[in-house]
Amino acid sequence: MIKEAQPFLKWAGGKRQLLSEIRKYVPNDFGTYYEPFVGAGAVLFDLQPTRAVINDVNEELVNAYQVIRDDVESLIADLEQHENTSDYFYDIRNLDREGEYRQLSNTKRASRLIYLNKTCFNGLYRVNQKGQFNVPFGKYKNPNIINADVLRAVHRYLHENEVMIHNQDFEKVVEKAKAGDFVYFDPPYDPVSTTASFTSYSLDGFGKKEQERLRDVCIELDQRGCYIVVSNSATDYVKELYKHFHIEIVGATRNINSVATKRGKIEEVLVMNHVPRA
Repeated sequence: MIKEAQPFLKWAGGKRQLLSEIRKYVPNDFGTYYEPFVGAGAVLFDLQPTRAVINDVNEELVNAYQVIRDDVESLIADLEQHENTSDYFYDIRNLDREGEYRQLSNTKRASRLIYLNKTCFNGLYRVNQKGQFNVPFGKYKNPNIINADVLRAVHRYLHENEVMIHNQDFEKVVEKAKAGDFVYFDPPYDPVSTTASFTSYSLDGFGKKEQERLRDVCIELDQRGCYIVVSNSATDYVKELYKHFHIEIVGATRNINSVATKRGKIEEVLVMNHVPRA
C-alpha cells in the first residue's frame, strides 16, 4: 500500500469519512475492481487494487488522472506557477470561455482543474449550461495548491498497477465485468428534496431515468456473479429501487453546500448483493 495515495481534490460526495463503513462490505477476495463514478477516488486509494477500471463523466477530471499517471513532474512544475489572487483566479477560470482552450496541453488543463479546485469557493466543481466552470473565488489565505507528496503517491499507484482510466457512460464501463469482479457505484445522489439536487457537475445530469438504469445494471451484474456496492441518499425512492438487495443505512456529514446551514449529518445507503462481513 502507498500510504500517501489519497484524493488530490476536494470533491462533492467524497467518501473519505465513510471509508470505515464501506470497507465492511468489500469482498475479501475479488478480481478486477470497477469504479464507474470515481470522483476524487477515496475508495480507490483506500483499497488500492492491483487491477482496476476507473471512469468518470467529467472529462477534465479524467484528464487529471491521466496526467498524474503519465507526467506528474510536469504537472507539479506547472502548479508552482499559479497565484492566489482574485484577478489571476478569474483569468484562469475564464480560459474555458475562449476558443483556444482546447489547444491547451493536457498538463495545463489538469493544472487548471487542481488550481481552481483548491482556490474556488468551498472546493465545488460546477459548470453552467455551456460547460464553463462558474464557481467564484474562495478568498482563502493559504490554499494548499501544490500537494506534491500526494500527487507523486497517486502517480506511483496509477503507474505501478494495472489501472484503466475511462471517460464514458457508466454502463459501458462495466460491460466486461465478470463473476468475482467487484463494482463500486457512487453515482450522483437522488436529491433529498426538490431544492437539493446538484446537477451541474456535468452537462448530462443524472435523474430518475439514470437511477433506474443504474439499478438495472446492478441486477445484470448480480446475475453475472459480480460483487456490487452502491452508495446513494437514503430516500424512499432509492430504498424502493433497491428493495431486492441488502441495504445498510449509514450516516455522513456533507460539507460542500453554498448554504452553511444545509451542511451537516445526513443518512445515506450502502446497497449490496452479498452478505456483509460479520
